Amino acid sequence: MNEFIIIDDRKIGKDYPPYIIAELSANHNGDIERAFKIMEAAKKAGADAIKLQTYTQDTITIDCDSEDFQIKGEMWGGKTLYQLYKEAHMPWEWHKPLFEKAKELGITIFSSPFDFSAVDLLQTLDAPAYKIASFELIDLPLIAYVAKSGKPMIISTGMATENEISDAINTARDNGCSELIVLRCVSEYPASPEDYKLKLIPYLAEKFDVITGLSDHTLDNTTAITSVAMGACVIEKHVTLDRSGGGPDDSFSLEPKELTELCSSTKSAWLALGDEVFEKESGEFSHIKARRSLYIVEDIAKGEKFTAQNIRSIRPGYGLLPKYYDELLGKTCNADVCRGTPLSKKFIDFKFSDDVS
Repeated sequence: MNEFIIIDDRKIGKDYPPYIIAELSANHNGDIERAFKIMEAAKKAGADAIKLQTYTQDTITIDCDSEDFQIKGEMWGGKTLYQLYKEAHMPWEWHKPLFEKAKELGITIFSSPFDFSAVDLLQTLDAPAYKIASFELIDLPLIAYVAKSGKPMIISTGMATENEISDAINTARDNGCSELIVLRCVSEYPASPEDYKLKLIPYLAEKFDVITGLSDHTLDNTTAITSVAMGACVIEKHVTLDRSGGGPDDSFSLEPKELTELCSSTKSAWLALGDEVFEKESGEFSHIKARRSLYIVEDIAKGEKFTAQNIRSIRPGYGLLPKYYDELLGKTCNADVCRGTPLSKKFIDFKFSDDVS
């Protein structure tokens, strides 16, 4: 596995803070100015990237009202697929000004293409990466077409079996993709935290030798923050200006304040992981006075022996460790030492049992 991959000069991997993708999706609600404001909010919140979805109703489905094309259920129910995607799609003529806006703001922008023509459009805009949406994971020809661009790819795995994930990854690699991120995802809107099975994040990393992350559709940040401890290097969340805005994806998206908290909390979670070394941390040194150690508690003359009356384990912690107490009893002090002096090996002419010769 690559130690890291790079998208638009930003390194992404376990040794770097989580990469936060703000998914704009359909939350523009048909208004490019709203899309601009979401981008501004994402930048202000500290997100690393803004992500679009590139399709039209005609590139993703057909205008048909037969049973197969009817949407049922609470979310988006009562519409056909064609009607939903007509309402939700990002007009292709918006892409260039959105990319220009991102450059102005200093935030990375890329997209999920849903067919070859979408890839071609994004190529003209020099998109720095591509995201394969969960529902497109089984579209191996699309994955192959994207992989041939040579750009980094992010693949979401909602609804996918392990074999389908394997097929998608192999297709990407076989067609030239050398920088790949795989996201654990649950294709529910909103999704329940208990469905996320975050232990699959390190499993995916080890099984497929990839950098992993999370595409999170839960309603708060708990699952995303927890995923960092499981090795998630990328977090993707839908974002909006107002969850009650009425758009197709607004109801399960983060508002700007929540996105700010996500960016801050996931970085804190990553910093808290640290490394696998036991040592005093910088903030702990100020508390050394509260640690116990061995001290001279009565004046000792040179040649006197250490006894239970003249040495004790007390606070502060500047003397020898209390574990040496039993070995010291009965040994001879080699100097005149005053009461209140931390016991040191310089006062002793013998080696302790754990000294290295």
